[in-house]
Amino acid sequence: MSSDHRQRALQDPHRPLYHFLPPCMWMNDPNGLIHWRGQYHMFYQYNPDRVGFGAMRWGHAVSDDLAHWQHLPVALSPTLGGPDKDGVYSGSAVDDHGRPTLIYTGISPECQCIATSDDDLVTWQKYAGNPVIPAPPAGLAVTGFRDPYVWREDNGWSMVLGSGIRGQGGAVLLYHSSDLTEWTYRGPLMAGDQESEETWECPSLFPLGDRHVLLYSVFPFTYAWVGQYAQGSFTPEQRVYADWGGEFYAAQPFQDASGRRLLFGWVFDRRSDAAREQAGWAGLMSLPRVLTMRDGQLGVSAAPELASLHEEAYEVGAFDIGEFTLLPEVCWHDTQELQAEIDLGAAQTVSLIIRRSPDGEEYTELRYDRASGQLQWLPECSSLDPDVERIPREAPLTLEPDEPLRLQVFLDRSVVEVFANGQVSLTGRIYPTRRDSQRVAFASEGAGARLNSLQAWRMQSAGVF
Repeated sequence: MSSDHRQRALQDPHRPLYHFLPPCMWMNDPNGLIHWRGQYHMFYQYNPDRVGFGAMRWGHAVSDDLAHWQHLPVALSPTLGGPDKDGVYSGSAVDDHGRPTLIYTGISPECQCIATSDDDLVTWQKYAGNPVIPAPPAGLAVTGFRDPYVWREDNGWSMVLGSGIRGQGGAVLLYHSSDLTEWTYRGPLMAGDQESEETWECPSLFPLGDRHVLLYSVFPFTYAWVGQYAQGSFTPEQRVYADWGGEFYAAQPFQDASGRRLLFGWVFDRRSDAAREQAGWAGLMSLPRVLTMRDGQLGVSAAPELASLHEEAYEVGAFDIGEFTLLPEVCWHDTQELQAEIDLGAAQTVSLIIRRSPDGEEYTELRYDRASGQLQWLPECSSLDPDVERIPREAPLTLEPDEPLRLQVFLDRSVVEVFANGQVSLTGRIYPTRRDSQRVAFASEGAGARLNSLQAWRMQSAGVF
């Protein structure tokens, strides 16, 4: 890790304060998420050698509350001459009868390996018999073979692997084992031509309510299929995005001791390679989400533990939202949480405008369009930097006739995470160039929109800055 990169990272005004990320350099996918003896362990793809992809390690951090994090030593690194000699790539974690076990991908060629720990997940021993799955199934022309996700099933273990079948499209392959070391291929769990022949990366399968959810990623989105799973067969019913912003990838779920299904994803950058190198860092982890099943639909909300990051609190009283209403210039920051409830009245659209400069030269707009039933992310004016990508997105959001629009928005310098009515999340990146781009405003088209309430909190550091 370069001290020069560390200093640059500390000085970068776009580096988040309360999202998890390493001190500097590169990170990507969440790996091996597990709730172990009352603590949340997060592993992640980490390259301490450069601000870019390379011979990956598994970084490691721990938290008591999902909000405040502590760095731990790198858990896994490449072994010279081993199956992971060119990098320790993505995978998952399980509790094997009291022994924590990591399952991950080695590359050149892609193969699956395991490692175990006897000291509360700090030091890891790689299995002498690695790789436990040395190659793809014979006769199957795959586009990829990586990212194992493992769970206990049928007095043994099941695994899904990210893959693709040439001529057919992306695929999720299913394996079964009695002991985590000897694996039997059961066939494709799901395959299709939705994304041509691209590999479906970072898959996972888990029960949620009365359904199962199959996640996989094709850049830049993580997809979620809701359906039915039994006896090694998955019947898909509906596909949505796990997050609609296009900056949330390789999402991995896990279950904590209370039975909640939690989700983290990699939030990547929308600025140039040169800008990332100058900043000394790239990539961060999303905030933790809680997944639920809502009448056969996937629901998502921010983990309530994030309230422990609240510091300075402030509130804006109710008012009618006109064509444009700039809120009083008090207590607005680049690290805060906003919670707004809006009665739409007869308005066709209503907007929350964040990170606005006093003259409106820079701003980011979050708009709800009633006619289309879409929550729209509109970052076109979010930065004066011509090299920053500014991609508009939209998410389907259906409200009942008298249901207010409820927005929970987390601002953390260059990161914005939006949660709406327990139905959708939308993650975006913005890079304002002006330090005074801090104002908040509301706008509407049509009559009758009213802000019922707006609460805001300044957020404290996650402890890893």
